[in-house]
Amino acid sequence: MMRPAQPASAAVSDDALFGPEAAGYARYRPGVPDAAVHLLAATQHGVPAPVLLDLGPGTGQVPRALLPVLRRLVHIDLVDVNVSMLDAARAVLEPVRGACTVDVFTGAAHTFAPAAPGRAPTLITCCRSFHWMARPEVLSMADRVAAPHAVVAIMVDGSLWTHEADWTAALRELIQSYLGEDRRAGTRGTYAEPSDRSYEDDLADSAFSEVTEHHFPLSRAWKPEDVIGYLRTTSFARPTLFADRHHEFEAAALHLLQNHADGGVLKEDAVFTVLLARRSGGAA
Repeated sequence: MMRPAQPASAAVSDDALFGPEAAGYARYRPGVPDAAVHLLAATQHGVPAPVLLDLGPGTGQVPRALLPVLRRLVHIDLVDVNVSMLDAARAVLEPVRGACTVDVFTGAAHTFAPAAPGRAPTLITCCRSFHWMARPEVLSMADRVAAPHAVVAIMVDGSLWTHEADWTAALRELIQSYLGEDRRAGTRGTYAEPSDRSYEDDLADSAFSEVTEHHFPLSRAWKPEDVIGYLRTTSFARPTLFADRHHEFEAAALHLLQNHADGGVLKEDAVFTVLLARRSGGAA
């Protein structure tokens, strides 16, 4: 069961939070596993002109991975409150989009409306970002705009904060020694314990109540320097939280990570989970 992390109510994934780190996000955030990409593409079997609506796209990882696999994709809508991320995503897609058109919508996901008629999404994706959103409202929006047999795909794989390993536990303790016990989230707030509602609960109460769950175990190998770059892109260890102690923190973190690395590598064993949801009567 997928239970979302809960940012503080004031926390919004806006330019103040992730905007300055768009380049680092593209470089250090893990991509979408190939098996998950092929699963997404398979949902469009028999769809003559697939349209993708990607919510919270970051730097465009999902559409960038889909384009070479789902070559029939005719249009992509990217929706985010973060202008810098949208600019980065468009730049990443431009060399590979071919005849596929791309539009961007700056605003909260639940307020999205297609810019032109005839572009009802047949696939709606939300990768590592659903927890930032007004989830029931987003699913209501999806019901309004999506094609009759559209698929909603919600994807998550946790973070280095939640991953359980000796090196991530030590890193978490180091961050807390600088920022306090509470995990930071958003631009001002802290992490709140997950609500009793899971993503499955949200989907069950929406039009997209036919759900299948898919798990893809994976192993990642991190270099200590790449973990430092990754931390700069997170809401829990971004540079501004440390103020004038950020350089000191990064030096301490790099030393810690180097000590934990085996042959210069830090291992992360994770599971990438995909929820595929259709309206009642469809086969997810």
